[in-house]
Amino acid sequence: MKRKKIVAGNWKMNLNYKEGIKLATAIAKKMPAQSDVQVILGTPAIHLKAVADVLQHFSQIAVAAQNCHQAEKGAYTGELSVDMVQSVGASYVILGHSERRAYFKESNEVLAQKVDVVLEKGLTPIFCCGEPLEIRKKKKHVKFVKKQLQEGLFHLKAKEFSKIVIAYEPIWAIGTGVTASPEQAQEMHKSIRKLIAKQYGDKVANKTSILYGGSVKPANAKELFGQKDVDGGLVGGASLKAPDFLQIIGSF
Repeated sequence: MKRKKIVAGNWKMNLNYKEGIKLATAIAKKMPAQSDVQVILGTPAIHLKAVADVLQHFSQIAVAAQNCHQAEKGAYTGELSVDMVQSVGASYVILGHSERRAYFKESNEVLAQKVDVVLEKGLTPIFCCGEPLEIRKKKKHVKFVKKQLQEGLFHLKAKEFSKIVIAYEPIWAIGTGVTASPEQAQEMHKSIRKLIAKQYGDKVANKTSILYGGSVKPANAKELFGQKDVDGGLVGGASLKAPDFLQIIGSF
């Protein structure tokens, strides 16, 4: 079964308002007309509406929020609800990024709640999972990621799960310049697909796009994306430079 190819940029806490619009415009203007790659720009909240407006005539490029709150509304100063995210034109939400898990102590239980509210509103979660270096060294990375999936996603029914995009991001390779080898990425992506197949069956597993996130750049994207179970990337630093990001998009 043919899976959707996806390249998602995660701008993290970078770029002021004008810089964000400039970057989105530069990417949109240079996008290949016949590309079959779904491109997603994960922008800070301040950019969401403006970038969505820039991209409204570019169906290949969607906008993602980098987070949302699990409550519909309420006294949560500084947070964004899914309604707010949806109202400005975003169609994806990045959930469970390792930085959210580490710095903001987001648990699998909280992430499961966020997944539910995002799906309820018809948006697509990009659910991040991945292990720290000490777990990788102990060769317990598959077990570690399995727990993240079980507690964060496997409460969903098959129909709901089919709307999920997964991003595997080895924490030891994020922002470090160290990248999992193509073989390491393929091994883990294959393991994740097997876990999904065991839970939901081969049909759902073979339809699920699994992205690799961890120092993806123009120099390694083609080899990473060439792996059988790697369906694209969640790109950090390289997504902040239009030429680099466009080159990664073209790596398929």
